[in-house]
Amino acid sequence: MTQNNNNVVTRSCDPEQVDLIDLVIQLWRGKWLIAAFVVIAIAIAGAYLVYAKEKWTSTAIITQPDAAQIGSYSNALNILFGGGAPKLNDIQEGVITRYNASFSALTQALENQAVPEKLTIEPVVKGQPLPLSISYVSGSAEAAQKQVAQYIQQVDEQIQKELEVDLNDNIKQQVVTLTDVLGNQETIAQEQKDLRIRQITEALKYAEAANITTPKIQQTQDVTQETMFLLGTEALQSMIAHESSRPLTLSDSYYQNKQKLLDIQKLKIDPTTIHAYRYVMKPNLPIRRDSPKRSIVMIIAVLLGGIIGSGVVLGRNAMRNYQARA
Repeated sequence: MTQNNNNVVTRSCDPEQVDLIDLVIQLWRGKWLIAAFVVIAIAIAGAYLVYAKEKWTSTAIITQPDAAQIGSYSNALNILFGGGAPKLNDIQEGVITRYNASFSALTQALENQAVPEKLTIEPVVKGQPLPLSISYVSGSAEAAQKQVAQYIQQVDEQIQKELEVDLNDNIKQQVVTLTDVLGNQETIAQEQKDLRIRQITEALKYAEAANITTPKIQQTQDVTQETMFLLGTEALQSMIAHESSRPLTLSDSYYQNKQKLLDIQKLKIDPTTIHAYRYVMKPNLPIRRDSPKRSIVMIIAVLLGGIIGSGVVLGRNAMRNYQARA
């Protein structure tokens, strides 16, 4: 028991042991110095809050356009490609995918500027392509809201121009294709007409050689190429004159292609009626800035001032004790 008591006394008299009560007393005695450091830290933090650049973030949420926003474009594709035109849902998904890619390219371009701008686009729900959240960071709430709306509109106008160019290219290609098809059908019809006239002319030669002037058969539906001369020279000459003056005999597909060509040539589309997105939430006006956070800055200032002040007080007292022992 005596040995244990001696050990306790020894530990309590150890100069290296930290005495918490003594530390508290030292800090209390130097409270005014600590308070002075806290006041200085608060002043520095206040100056930082006054001169620090503010950051405000405005956010909008978009998704694929509805049917009315791409109706004119969808109708144009139906006229161009008929049954082979893409479905409305495929057009909507394709347009918003194009919009997302163009917007991502814009965010990279803004980030690589001499003065970078922070514009982001990302899915609202991870793992799902839609809807998309678009955010922009600026020095004021109004500027952030205005700028994000402007960039959304800018990319939309870019997509409008791209779709207009694609549509015009398809129109030109379809016009060339249909013109070639119609030309081929007219050539075939002309060849059929010429062949018919040659056949009748050949039959006329046989009729003249056989001196047949009047028909020798009663049922004309039974006439073949070999027996056509039996119609007589008068009938054959009349048939040649009739075939020569008669317009080309064209198939129904020719007139269908002709109608399609006329429709495509008259096809006009206003690109401003096409929109690549639809707002789920328009750009909001932020009510809380991202930085600097006034409350957090002040709390950190108080803590740092208190820590530095306490360190100064304890360090000063430690030096005094050391000098006294020396």
